[in-house]
Order: sequence, then C-alpha cells, then structure tokens
Amino acid sequence: MTQPIEDYALIGDLMTSGLVGCDGSIDWLCLPRFDSSACFAALLGDKENGHWRIAPAGAAEGERCTRRSYVDGSLVLESYWETPDGGAFKVIDFMPQRDSAPDVMRIVEGISGEVTVLSVLRLRFDYGHVVPWVRRSGDDRVAVAGPDSAWFRSQPPVRTWGEANSTRSEFTVTAGERVAFVLTWHPSHEPRPEPVDPYAALEQTVSDWSEWSAQCTYEGPYREAVTRSLITLKALTYAPTGGIAAAATTSLPEELGGVRNWDYRYCWLRDSTLTLGSLLATGFQDEARAWRRWLLRAIAGDPADLQIMYGIAGERRIPEAELPWLRGYASSAPVRVGNAAVDQLQLDVYGEVLDSLYLARCAGIPMEKHAWRIQLALLDFLGDNWRRPDEGLWEVRGPRRHFVHSKVMAWVAADRAVRTLEADPTLPGDAERWRTMREEVHREVCEKGFDTERNTFTQYYGSSELDAATLLIPRVGFLPPDDPRVIGTVDAVRLELGRSGLVRRYSTEGPSVDGLPGDEGAFLACSFWLADALHLTGREKEARELFERLLSVRNDLGLLAEEYDAVAGRQLGNFPQAFSHIGLVNTALTLSAEVPGHPAAG
Repeated sequence: MTQPIEDYALIGDLMTSGLVGCDGSIDWLCLPRFDSSACFAALLGDKENGHWRIAPAGAAEGERCTRRSYVDGSLVLESYWETPDGGAFKVIDFMPQRDSAPDVMRIVEGISGEVTVLSVLRLRFDYGHVVPWVRRSGDDRVAVAGPDSAWFRSQPPVRTWGEANSTRSEFTVTAGERVAFVLTWHPSHEPRPEPVDPYAALEQTVSDWSEWSAQCTYEGPYREAVTRSLITLKALTYAPTGGIAAAATTSLPEELGGVRNWDYRYCWLRDSTLTLGSLLATGFQDEARAWRRWLLRAIAGDPADLQIMYGIAGERRIPEAELPWLRGYASSAPVRVGNAAVDQLQLDVYGEVLDSLYLARCAGIPMEKHAWRIQLALLDFLGDNWRRPDEGLWEVRGPRRHFVHSKVMAWVAADRAVRTLEADPTLPGDAERWRTMREEVHREVCEKGFDTERNTFTQYYGSSELDAATLLIPRVGFLPPDDPRVIGTVDAVRLELGRSGLVRRYSTEGPSVDGLPGDEGAFLACSFWLADALHLTGREKEARELFERLLSVRNDLGLLAEEYDAVAGRQLGNFPQAFSHIGLVNTALTLSAEVPGHPAAG
C-alpha cells in the first residue's frame, strides 16, 4: 500500500536527502546529490525498486512506528517502536554532513525488554532499475553496478545474509544496547572511503544542527513552526554552491492518479526574493549571501538566455525524460526526471532577480562590482521584451499569454532599477528610461489586466480567469494595500479560487490554461499569500485564522508538500516543498510584525 506523502520524514546532509516512512522504511534516496538517480525509489514504484526498512521482526507490511520526532533543532529523526510483549526500541536516522562520501546512518537503541529487530536493505541503482552485484568483504557488504558502489556495515557486526535480492540483518537489543548501520556511497572506480564512526557522527550531527538553528532571531508565537521550516530550507540547500532545491523529490503527483508529476530537485528563480527575505529576516545572513552568490553565478551570460530554473550547481541543461519502469506514486504516471519547463519564457523571473538583488542591497549585503552590470543587461533585455506573451509563473504548457503577474514583475524590475539609481547616483544607468517603462507597464496592467465589473485583476489580458499570484500585488508595491482594486482582487481570489478555506493557483475547470488534463489541490504557498494579503488589507483576525489552519495541515514533524487536498485531508505534490515553507516563515513574520514588509512596498 502507498503511504500518504505526509507519512514521510526528511533526512539529509546538505548535499542530498532521503525520505523515511512511518513504517521505518527509507523509500527515497538520491546519491550523491539531490538530482542524482535514486538508489531507493520505492516511493515511486514498489519495494522492488529499492528501500531500506528497519522494524520489529514480524512487523506487518506497512505497520507504523508508535511515534516519531526530530531531536530538537535538528534533522536527526527518532522513531519509537513498542511491541505487544512490552519491549521497545528506537531507530535514529540521520546523514552527517560529509567530508567526502555520503553516509546514511541508522542506529537502533533498545529502550525496554528484549526486542528482535529486522533490517531489510534493497539497493536498486538508477531509480530502481538496476540490481547491483553484492559481495562480502569481511563483515561488510559491498554493492556495485556501473558507476555506483555502496558499502554496508553494522557496528557491532550482526548476523547478515542475502535473500531475494536483498540484504537482511536480524538481531536483538535490550535496554541501552545499540547497533548502528552505515550505508556509504562512492563512485565505483574510486577506493572505499574511510569509515566514519556512527556514534561520534550522531553527536556531531546533533551539535551541528542545534548550533545552526540557534541562530534564528525570530522569537514570535510561531517559533517552533518557523524554526522547523528554516531547518527544512537549510536541508534543501546544496552546501557547495548555496543553491536551494525546490523539493527533495520528483513526480509526487498534484492529483492522485493524474499526470501532473514534475521534477522539483532544481533551483527556481521565482523563489529567490521570498527565500532571501525569509533568511535575512530570521538572522541567517550567511545563507542569504550564499543564495545571492548562487543567483549571480546562475544568471551570468546572455540576458536573452535567462532561465526560470537551474541545477543546484547552476547547470543549464535539465532535459526531461520519463521512467517507464516506475508505476508512479499511487499509480500516478508518468514518472519524470528533468524538467522541460527550463526552456520556457517567463518574463517574471527578470523582476524576481532584480527584486532579490535590491533586497540584498537594502539589507546591507555588499554588492560585487559586476553585479550591477549584470542587472543592467537584464534590464536592457526586459525593456525591449516585456510586451511579449510568456508561459507565466506557473509554467503552463498551453499557449503563451500576457500574464498579469509577469507584467507586474516587469514593473518590479523597472521600479527596483529606479530606486537603486536614486539611492546611488554614481551607478551607471538610464533612470529616466526605467521610470518611463515603469509607468507604461503600470498603465497597461491596470487597463488590460483588470476586470472593472468584478473589481479584480485577472490571470492574463482579456481573461475572466483569476490567478492567486495577483495576491502579491500589494506585497511588491505595485499598488498600496488599501487600494480598492487590491481589496477587490483579494476578495475575488478568495471566493473563486478558494477550496475549503485554502487557495488554488488558478482554475483547472473547463479548458485549462495550463494545457493539461485533470485537477490539482490547494496550493499552499498561495494560501500563505492570501493570509499575507488579508493582513495587509486590515483583516488581521481572518489572516491569523487562515495561518493557523495552514499550520494544522503540516504533518506530525512540521513538514509541508506543495499542495493539500482538503477533501481527502492529505498532502499532494513534491515533498517537502521549499516554496511552502518559505511562505510559512514569511507569513509568521508578517503576523508577528517582525518585518515591515518589502522595503519597496508602498
């Protein structure tokens, strides 16, 4: 049976991550990077596509642990098991920040009684497609297939054997006894990495995470939720470059059984301003600087070639392919790796990049000499191209249109350029050109993107459809929050795109704008935007009630996917989703009045 998405926990080492289910099984793990092929892919197939379960011997398929939690302020997971005869143990799952090779460590610790524990490891490289050759090497096992190699060991050694293309270990623990398992990946052509002591690594990992999370400066009423979301954002960060993956997974569906299944293990420019703002506002200056450096490296080059997303190290080529041997989560096919939306034209990203760099400058992060020249090149391109239709923020796979949000973000780009030049007249640039563009975009959006009869901004010029992205209009300063057009838009989006109190991105009914069949759940980031907009327009009680509702849809560990099915009461889409957690942090800050809003708003 397929576990609900919210049944999973995240572990990671700041270069990759894995998902651990309530049943004690790691069903998703990509090595050595977030976007590498998975060696455990049961999440998108079945157990034969790779997994690693540790549970009481005799536990039924899908049987859940008694309870679980993260060690405070960390990404170290503890899952507790209680057996019918009174025995109990816990499994401590973590990935230490690596020196060279990635390690997955699982420590079984007895709590009471005597419990027999079974570990079943099925390694399947290339997204569950390749069964490796496994051999003994002393007390260890080594698995090899093509470019991949993995070493598996226990400390102290326990009885281990091969069965049905899996590696099994069975042992007993009593109160205070511990047995550690370590799985280490490395390229098959390289020598085995030096083994790491799992018990020392556990202490260091808890210390590393606790020291990091203690830097959080937010002290408001939602500190637990904010801290967990920030830890999740950190866990999705690729430490060598500072890039932040949008999610840890690919192809978790936006509709169960549907085709809206995409690969989110890359870095989206659309997230840049909101990510930077949340990091700066909560005290994580180093992460904000690293993200901005990643951004500057990624966008360097011909402005006409600016992409909506990049690889975690800034790679440009992310070819999309389907994996027919995987049936998909809950039979939601196809399973995709790569993302063809990388080739789309989305004019909003120019505004998001300019806005991010403006925000960093306002926060006092020193600007590299070349950064302004890059921005001027982007502005020149946008000045000549903002009137073009595009695919928009949501990466629709239908025809290009004049999306209102894209035009608003073109206004943002021009506005931030003017503000920058006004603040520092020594910088080169044609401020008058950007003032003129700012006025032209603003006038056109208000004339062509606004429905005067319904008193709301629409999804695109000439459309009667709505788009939750228009909720950002007051946040970015396009119009003040008390403007009747803003209030009308908030009310219309809430009414027409609302679903059980949450918000969809846009309507998927009838001939959908995105060119895809089927439906999707409420989009959690947009629901946070609605809470922000309600607060900005003076409806603070309603904003807080919506935020509390959103907190309630987190799983037991405080994690959020991309979307939520309010009818079925379950999460949908890739997991955990950075965009959702960024929304949570920013809304908590807004409601706690710890940040006054964007420095350009109003």
